[in-house]
Amino acid sequence: MPLVQVDVDAAVARVTLADPARRNILSAALVDELISAFDGLEARDDVTAVVLTGAGRAFCAGADLADLLAAAEGDPAGVRRVYGGFDRVRRSPLVTIAAVNGPAVGAGLNLALVCDVRVAGESAWFDCRFPAIGLHPGGGHLRMLHELLGPQTAAAMALCRRRLDAAAAQAAGLVLEATPDDELLAVADALARAAAAAPRELVLLTKRSLHEERSLTVERAMALEEERQMWSLQLPSTAAGLRAAARKAQ
Repeated sequence: MPLVQVDVDAAVARVTLADPARRNILSAALVDELISAFDGLEARDDVTAVVLTGAGRAFCAGADLADLLAAAEGDPAGVRRVYGGFDRVRRSPLVTIAAVNGPAVGAGLNLALVCDVRVAGESAWFDCRFPAIGLHPGGGHLRMLHELLGPQTAAAMALCRRRLDAAAAQAAGLVLEATPDDELLAVADALARAAAAAPRELVLLTKRSLHEERSLTVERAMALEEERQMWSLQLPSTAAGLRAAARKAQ
């Protein structure tokens, strides 16, 4: 059985981590399948958005302890492979929605953090976990926490072992919405389908701009957006939409 399942419906793909017996840990085999899944989806021209979730009761319980033990003995290859797994999701040009259905722990929290949007079922919780096992956080964990949550909540999670349940994660800004478990995938799918309703090339360029503008001055961001907005005005669907809006406004 595959450790990562991929289902495509219209312009939306659902990628499911499917190793529930091991709480969907980022084993070497699962990471390889996750990378292959995103490679395959990005090679298609009919997929715009991806919902990433876990099978069973966990979203992702983090790295494989065997890889961590190997790194402690001088072989970091397995840990670096884990980094490559969630970084592959981070680098995807597709819109990524994490549907966090259960615990997201350590590197599993990183996997949720690299997605564009996160929604959480009521059974979800978020735990840095690194300090509890004697590890410094890795994979950009602290930067992402700080950017999303601000310095105090990031410090509470990274230093004080504060765990956030779904409601607290929503209040802190870690997730967009906390939902009943049985509504989680419907909420995530609705977000993905809303993104996919616009022309694919426009959606992917807008995501690219969101990421690029983090490091730009306001002036440079304005110039970049002007350039790309003028490009979007040349899209046939944009012209049709503007004409329809003008007729409606009369």
